[in-house]
Amino acid sequence: MSKPKSVVGQLLEFFPDWRPQMYFKSSLTALSHAMEDRVLAGSDAPLVIASFQRERFYRQEAHRYRRIANKSDQVYVLAAPEADFTNNSDIYETIAFEPSDSLAQEWHLIVIGKNYISCLVCEEKSATAPHTKASLAMDSSRRFEGIWTFDPHVSLKAAEILLEKILIYRPELAKKIAQARQEYLSLMVFPTESSSSSPQLGDSIHNNPDPFVQRLVSYLQAGQYKLLKANKSLAIKQQREQLLNSVTDSIRRSLDTEEILQVAVQKLGEGLGVCRCIVYRCNEKASTAIIDHEFTRPGIKSIKGKTWQLKNNPLVEEVVELRAALSIDNARQDSRLGQKSDNQESGKYLQNLVKTCSISSWLLVPVLYQDHLLGMMELHHCEAEPIIWKPDEVALVDAIATQVGVALIQAESYANLEELNEQLAALDRTRSNLVAITGHELRTPLSTIQVCLESLATEPDMPEELRQVMLDTALSDAARMRNLVQDFLTLSRLESGRVEWNLEPLSMNECVDLSLSHVRSRVHSQKIPAIANKVPDQLPLVQADGEWLVEVLAKLLDNACKFTQEDGRITIEVAKNSPSKLEVTISDTGRGIEPGSLETVFDRFYQEEGSLRRSAGGTGLGLAICRQIVNGWGGKIWAESPGKNQGSQFHFTIPVFDDISQNSLRPQKTKRKRSTKKITS
Repeated sequence: MSKPKSVVGQLLEFFPDWRPQMYFKSSLTALSHAMEDRVLAGSDAPLVIASFQRERFYRQEAHRYRRIANKSDQVYVLAAPEADFTNNSDIYETIAFEPSDSLAQEWHLIVIGKNYISCLVCEEKSATAPHTKASLAMDSSRRFEGIWTFDPHVSLKAAEILLEKILIYRPELAKKIAQARQEYLSLMVFPTESSSSSPQLGDSIHNNPDPFVQRLVSYLQAGQYKLLKANKSLAIKQQREQLLNSVTDSIRRSLDTEEILQVAVQKLGEGLGVCRCIVYRCNEKASTAIIDHEFTRPGIKSIKGKTWQLKNNPLVEEVVELRAALSIDNARQDSRLGQKSDNQESGKYLQNLVKTCSISSWLLVPVLYQDHLLGMMELHHCEAEPIIWKPDEVALVDAIATQVGVALIQAESYANLEELNEQLAALDRTRSNLVAITGHELRTPLSTIQVCLESLATEPDMPEELRQVMLDTALSDAARMRNLVQDFLTLSRLESGRVEWNLEPLSMNECVDLSLSHVRSRVHSQKIPAIANKVPDQLPLVQADGEWLVEVLAKLLDNACKFTQEDGRITIEVAKNSPSKLEVTISDTGRGIEPGSLETVFDRFYQEEGSLRRSAGGTGLGLAICRQIVNGWGGKIWAESPGKNQGSQFHFTIPVFDDISQNSLRPQKTKRKRSTKKITS
């Protein structure tokens, strides 16, 4: 029963020279009311055909059509039923067409009177699918395409098409419709070339449209265009504000800098629909950067992992200098990116970059925090046709870059705070260990010295042998206290950086022999494990401070002797595993080290058995001093052990003497004054 073609389409087929116009819903409402008001203000009884899309639209105008029906008995109202609308003959005729009919997408009003005629036929262009409850809201931005005219030919044809539609749905109205055709469509007089010069009815109808209505429609149309433009602008602004808020919320939830950068490029790229979006960390002095974070649209070449040149790059230099975004609408014609560049080498690099990365339009935005450059954000348009970067787009990217800068500083501050907390915790542990160890290490020898001296002072008749034992014990504990103080002073100097390194070429064999003699002289009254010296004779000279090198060797040997049984074995070896370094290894068959403690043994005051529950004396500063000394000459020290009671190995590296480097350092070297400092454990 429904017709596939709209009334507008049929009219345009019949009148091919006519062109439809675009109307907004508000304009059509004004036109319809003007046509209806003319019927209500007139004295004749016109033919009125009104086609509403849906019953709900008809209900808003039903009161007007009851008044119009009092003027004429030829009033026809069409609508798709939703509740109570049915085919009915009351004060006017109602025609309920099927919702699938093309009339459901159309808006029509035709008025044919004795002295005037007007026609409004339109088809809604935005309604591509059947109306839903939401889409049928009285939205003034709905658009229609059609014809508004006073031309009798078009109006009569439109009336004929609609009357045919009415007959399809209500064939019982055939007699009434025939009467309408006879009264309104057949008797109308049209102008012809042979007509007299006197004005005919058609002339007055066609040439005398209502000027007020025309001005009103023009005003409404212009106002509606402005309103749509404003709404579109507001929608875009809202969309970008939502994007900015979304990016800000996402990056503020993370304290991982890598995650922050990836989320930023991903959301920005998706939100703006760009071909490629990248971000990388850099500062004013950086020469290159690695692209670690990237968003690309499907089909766009990825440049993740690529090295980006920053030094002598005119684009980056301009952004850094101005501390502002730089937009390039056409990268293929920009003078900074071509052969006309002031720097031919950088221009050639950028030109090649544009080609290999398919960049047609380029946007660079700095990531700043308090005017400090933290990184760079870039947007690439990679299609053949360049685009023009809009100011609001640049402002949006700039705002997001600002938020990224804040998030990066926040994440780094949190990381620094965690590190500071760890340092404070370590410092607190150090303080506790210091109190416990110094209290134990000082109180015990002081008590012994006091007892020995009191005994010597109060017992003059003490046998000579016992007197000598008392003196030796007091002297030994005094030396122990002096070593404790010396270790504290040594570590303090090393950690404060107040040590002057006197580098010189040294023989490893001599340094090892000297350290062995120091160890044996300190423990001459004790039994120590066998020490095997496996240092090769043919070794290159090393470049180090002799006193500190002997100090490291002596302390590592003393540590091995302390934790190895008398029947155990200690071995010292030196190997050249690198052209520029020697590796020294001191291994033992003693107590060994748990795998989880291989790094912490170099901490200050570290005692595996606890500060007060240990079988071997010492402050726990020896290995910490060794690490500071080795780090001082640029070496590395580490420990290895299979586990508890399986022995351990301590390794450290030392640079090989180089004649060229030594000669270059010689003019800066201060005159060395030999120290007479005694090596202590």
